[in-house]
Amino acid sequence: MIERIFRGSRLLVLVAVVVCAISSVLLYGASVNIIFNVAIDVVKDIPSSADGGKSLAVRLLKLLDLLLIAITFQIIAVSLYRLFIRPVSVEESKFLSALDIRSFHDLKITLSQVAVVILVILFLEQAVQIGATLETLYLGAAIGIVILASVYAWKNMKH
Repeated sequence: MIERIFRGSRLLVLVAVVVCAISSVLLYGASVNIIFNVAIDVVKDIPSSADGGKSLAVRLLKLLDLLLIAITFQIIAVSLYRLFIRPVSVEESKFLSALDIRSFHDLKITLSQVAVVILVILFLEQAVQIGATLETLYLGAAIGIVILASVYAWKNMKH
């Protein structure tokens, strides 16, 4: 009886799958709108100085950050669906095999790695937008500590 309840409760994961899928689609839509508006702005006023180029670079880095978050939601949605709702072997799923996700543990590691990339992009945004300031140094140090902690966690995670 309890086993049947637990097997049925895995469908509750479907709520997380749907929320992540909708979030991903909304972020992709917002990204398309943003890149369209950035392109219009660039055509109307092509950057003619280094500051204008930096401003464009920051806007594009922020867009890249948004896209990585959308991809993260997509990875979560597909992986949770494939791992809990409709389990398939990694060989059957091109998505899971491309990301080498065989278990929930592998999903956690993949998401941690994506989070590290997002943090690096946030630091680049700060460095380009603000420049070499004490605030940028503090942000870089904080991100470095988080990355070191993440790498330590990856290496010590048990299956």
